[in-house]
Amino acid sequence: MEDVAGVVKDLIAEGKVRWFGLSEAGAGSIRRAHAVQPVAALQSEYSLWTREPEAEIIPTLEELGIGLVPFSPLGKGFLTGKIDSTTALDPMRSSIPEFAPDAIDANRKLVDLIKAIGERHGATPAQVALAWILAQKP
Repeated sequence: MEDVAGVVKDLIAEGKVRWFGLSEAGAGSIRRAHAVQPVAALQSEYSLWTREPEAEIIPTLEELGIGLVPFSPLGKGFLTGKIDSTTALDPMRSSIPEFAPDAIDANRKLVDLIKAIGERHGATPAQVALAWILAQKP
């Protein structure tokens, strides 16, 4: 990690790169990279369905002044409310454990809640999921 950050630091000094960002990095890797070259942003999966970054990643980003670019804020399409256990999925999505029929059925409770919230506000489930992301810390 330090080697990559060092190369990017040199590229920034040469005017060839403007910012340094990471994708799906753990807190330790973020800290190691940031110690060599300030990290501008981290891209990480984050949504109502995938909230793991809240435990360690987001506090690290806040501490270091690094931005978060949420990847897949609609849960790979699941939070749109248009996917159920009978939906024919493309090969990539069907290989993801969260899209196994029993997992989809178990997670429908979240989508049902999002739908209910949306109905009260005249919004689609996707709009509710995106509004939730936007309502999180800046």
